[in-house]
Amino acid sequence: MSEYPKIWLLRHGQTEWNAERRVQGQLESRLSPLGLEHAQRQAELMQPILSAENPPCYVSPLGRAQQTAEIALAGREFTTDARLAEVHAGDFQGHRLVDLEQDYPDIFARNTTPLDMFCAAPGGEGYERFHARTLDFLQTLSAPSVVVAHGLLGQVMRGIICGLDRSEQAKLSNGQGCVYVLEQRRETVLR
Repeated sequence: MSEYPKIWLLRHGQTEWNAERRVQGQLESRLSPLGLEHAQRQAELMQPILSAENPPCYVSPLGRAQQTAEIALAGREFTTDARLAEVHAGDFQGHRLVDLEQDYPDIFARNTTPLDMFCAAPGGEGYERFHARTLDFLQTLSAPSVVVAHGLLGQVMRGIICGLDRSEQAKLSNGQGCVYVLEQRRETVLR
């Protein structure tokens, strides 16, 4: 297992579609009022880290992560990296979970976690490609870094760093308004 530089990982704040329990994948949805509060809380947590460490910052190209980064990183420059986009959830994107469960009962019965379900979506990216691009990003890091991205990408990234298998990754939390600190194959959470 590789050793990676320290990472401060931020999931975007709650979006309007999160609140509706609608699958975003790589579609766009703005931060909700609660999501703006999440990003502001992350800004408070990150301010002393950004001042003391001055780490490079990398952000998903999707609008919700960009919006979160503008707030949480307090206007600091960042690099947008396409490898940090959320998993492409194929035919599930844009649909409410309650409707998908009715339309795809077999997929929902076999895949009980969001990571497994979204990776099983017809026409989607799938777990192997999603894992490969996340790993590819991690392997390019050479210094402690900030990453602003997404819940499922965060689960895979945290799992890779902590040496977890897919089923363990799928059970990880997906907190918003917090910062996951990943260092020496372990995670701690700043709240």
